[in-house]
Amino acid sequence: MATARDNLARKQIFIPATQPEEKIVLRVAAYCRVSSDSEDQLNSFAAQNTHYNNLIKSHDKWELVDIYADEGITGTSAKKRGDFQRMLEDCHKGKIDKILVKSISRFARNTKDCLEAVRELRTLGISIFFEEHNIDTRMVSSEMLTSVIAACAQAESESISQNMKWSIQKKMRNGTYVATHVPFGFRREDGQLVIDENEAVYVRYLFSRYLAGANAHEIAEEFLQRSENEPVLSRRKWTHRTVIEMLINEKYTGDVLHQKTYMTETLPRQCVRNHGQMDQYYVSSVHPAIIDRYSFQAAQELLQKRKKDHPPHRQRASVFIGTAVCAKCGGGFRSCESSGKRYCVCRRHAHNADACDMPPIPEDAIMQAFLRLYDNLKHGEILQFTQKTLSTIRSRKMLWSTDIVELNQRISDLSSQSHKLSSLNRRGMVDPDIFIAKSNQLAEQLRSAKQQKEQFMRQEDRSILDSTEQLLETMEAGPEVLEAFDEELFCELIDKIIVESNLKIRFRLKNGLELPETIERTVR
Repeated sequence: MATARDNLARKQIFIPATQPEEKIVLRVAAYCRVSSDSEDQLNSFAAQNTHYNNLIKSHDKWELVDIYADEGITGTSAKKRGDFQRMLEDCHKGKIDKILVKSISRFARNTKDCLEAVRELRTLGISIFFEEHNIDTRMVSSEMLTSVIAACAQAESESISQNMKWSIQKKMRNGTYVATHVPFGFRREDGQLVIDENEAVYVRYLFSRYLAGANAHEIAEEFLQRSENEPVLSRRKWTHRTVIEMLINEKYTGDVLHQKTYMTETLPRQCVRNHGQMDQYYVSSVHPAIIDRYSFQAAQELLQKRKKDHPPHRQRASVFIGTAVCAKCGGGFRSCESSGKRYCVCRRHAHNADACDMPPIPEDAIMQAFLRLYDNLKHGEILQFTQKTLSTIRSRKMLWSTDIVELNQRISDLSSQSHKLSSLNRRGMVDPDIFIAKSNQLAEQLRSAKQQKEQFMRQEDRSILDSTEQLLETMEAGPEVLEAFDEELFCELIDKIIVESNLKIRFRLKNGLELPETIERTVR
């Protein structure tokens, strides 16, 4: 039996709350996208913009951050969507708690991009709600369901791609397809190729020099030197490969060979050379010719003859040609072989030893220097320090920028107008038609101002910062230890090699950073 003491021990005292429960406000953004520039699709874009403006503002516990939208963008890669990338950046800056999207096909066109974005945002504590499918990524099982629906979206994208491919091939067969690439020597007028005489004179000279006995290396070197004083030539990067590609380009005869390259079926798509895997279509007399057919055919026969006369191992193009520059004379390098060993030789030194005293450098010595550079980049913090420094400098420069201050003021004013308009609408003081029209106008102006701000902030020093971040990604994906020279990795990292002597070189990375390396006298 319970005693009075037990009853006293069980007595509870209720203490009422003196502070109201804190109102949690979610910062909500929306992403919408249309797939073409047609009027109907742009109307769809305006409708989505209006829908999300009204939806977010109708929730008391939701606060509108921004409506991110990409107009007239088609394709399978998220990297081509500017506002999508801006949204991800704002997520990383902690500006967003929740994202609204009409459907997964509007968010991503392939499973890989979709899941990467979902996982990335979930780690930041940001959820995505897909209206059409009623999926919220906060749910544990949502990612699995997202994968299934994203696969459907990818299938839809591939179907669209196949339809476009079929349409292009049909135009190729009937001779109505217009290639997008404009070769040196031409310009485009009203969708057709016409001769640009300022450039065409060099095309004719190139063919005549080759038929007169000069090789591709000599022509490239001549054009490279002349480009310093002749601006027309500076529009191209002149290498041995550039000259060869021009010599075999049938467009200079007025003809077109369609589908020299093709896009792979699997995502991410890659452009690869067509060696018979796909049909090709040859169309004659499509546009004016710069080179007559007799001269063009003679050049092809000479190319084949020289190819047969020189064994493949002597014709192998060195990855360093077109990349290495002599610090003494400013000239390029050529590749040569002596006693079974390949060397990089300054072109001016090769023609005249008195013109430049730069001695030849063994290619394997440069390869070993690159391996040491890679090891320093992989296990040091050179790129990380560079990225941090560039980001700090860029941020400080933005603080006092008058353009940014003015844009911030405009964004603030537009946001204030938008909030006042919503307040008047809730009190029934604004005609519904006027509210919708004015709301759309303010939303578009606000989005435009924010995009201007983002674009301005990306302009200065952004290219160097982007290049540095790309280098960091390349290094993170690379092996821990590079045991042998990797030509593909070299091309991704290195822009130039400045040869100071046969004992010292400088590697200029893609972001412009130059790092010195020594050349060993004896390489085993």
